[in-house]
Amino acid sequence: MGKILVVDDDRNLLELLKIRLESAGYDVFTALEEEEAMEAVKNQPFDLSIVDLQLLHQDGISLMKELHLILPEMPVIILTAYGSIESAVEAMKKGAYSYLTKPFEPQDLLLQIEKALENRRLNIEIKRLKELLEERYDFTNIVARSEKMRRVLVMVSQIAKTESTVYIHGESGTGKELIAKAIHLASERKIKPFVAINCAALPEALMESELFGHEKGSFTGAVRSTKGLFTQAHEGTVFLDEIGDMPLSIQAKLLRALQERQFYPIGSAKPVEVDVRVIVATQKDLEEHVKQGLFREDLFYRIHVIPIHLPPLRERKEDIPLLVEHFLKKFGQQMKKEIKGLTPMAMQRLMLHHWPGNVRELENTVEYAVAMTQQDTITEDLILQNQPLDLPEEPFKPFKEAKDSYEKTYLIHLLETCGGNVSKAAKIAGKYRADLYDLMKKHGIKSEDFKKPS
Repeated sequence: MGKILVVDDDRNLLELLKIRLESAGYDVFTALEEEEAMEAVKNQPFDLSIVDLQLLHQDGISLMKELHLILPEMPVIILTAYGSIESAVEAMKKGAYSYLTKPFEPQDLLLQIEKALENRRLNIEIKRLKELLEERYDFTNIVARSEKMRRVLVMVSQIAKTESTVYIHGESGTGKELIAKAIHLASERKIKPFVAINCAALPEALMESELFGHEKGSFTGAVRSTKGLFTQAHEGTVFLDEIGDMPLSIQAKLLRALQERQFYPIGSAKPVEVDVRVIVATQKDLEEHVKQGLFREDLFYRIHVIPIHLPPLRERKEDIPLLVEHFLKKFGQQMKKEIKGLTPMAMQRLMLHHWPGNVRELENTVEYAVAMTQQDTITEDLILQNQPLDLPEEPFKPFKEAKDSYEKTYLIHLLETCGGNVSKAAKIAGKYRADLYDLMKKHGIKSEDFKKPS
């Protein structure tokens, strides 16, 4: 149903709300004080919060602003006493979803919660669709001047309308997820979810739950029932990146899900049926993994239906000038720089490089050059020179001091790269936003110091 945070300095009202909301199927956390509420939001996600306008140490509007710094998309319902409606309206202007005047009918509150959660779901879906559509019209970075990439895009257009499983193989940085999204957006499922998971990024203990979901209480820490990615992608597309890193135990359950189009969430005796299109990707030689017993042969043949090979950049070097043009425009706009192009010698250096990191490495190389140039043309001295400097040797620091120094340097570089966007920085760092805020506070770093002037 959803996880709700209720904040009120009236203990009796808190208990009453907790009983009523839990009986309606919600998972409820209550807080008497503002600090307790902030701590809860830092440590766990909430779908909605109910905040009293008059709290012990501050007003509910101020607390709402602080909560939104951590969970900006969480709707907040303000509770207000009769006569404070003007303040409640002010709260809505500052980001509250709605307000209720005490005393209120339980059904009125439940209706407000239901509407707020539905509104949140719609907002998330609209945001997701906007991101996908932006990428759809930004496919200029799927450059197809080379014959090899032209063949790939022709195949994408041919297979998109089918329901067959697609197997994308290519080195790291060749754009496997971009091709998967292109297939999804060219398919009949384009307005439905595109859900991606990197199988190499999750430990075995979490992967099954992430893919198929779990029931409340099915294992330690399972405080609520959670839908897996397959359920979230119902009628859409599931993209399993780096499937070669999937543990054998999970491979068996995935095979059953693909064969039967249903699965059992952890701790559930009831099967869940799903309608999804599956796209997988790997940089590994799965046929060799099958021979070594590292990958199930039956699963390999189940996913190896329509294979697409993405050529490495060194085999499609005629695409480099177009890719460079695209990245120059992208980073020039981001950094507010007017870059006309590269000198002939700079382009020559790019064309002669082997590109072990493929398009991703090229993108990083161009981003570095745009960031460092003081001119409107990129010169050869800025190309492939972004290697660590040979700094003079320093005596060893104590471990904690060295760790803190690295943390601070890492955070500064991360926030500089993201222009002070904490959500983007947290995603790159693989951290929860609340954890990143804690680290920034520890080192006295403020995100606004890195915001780019508009």
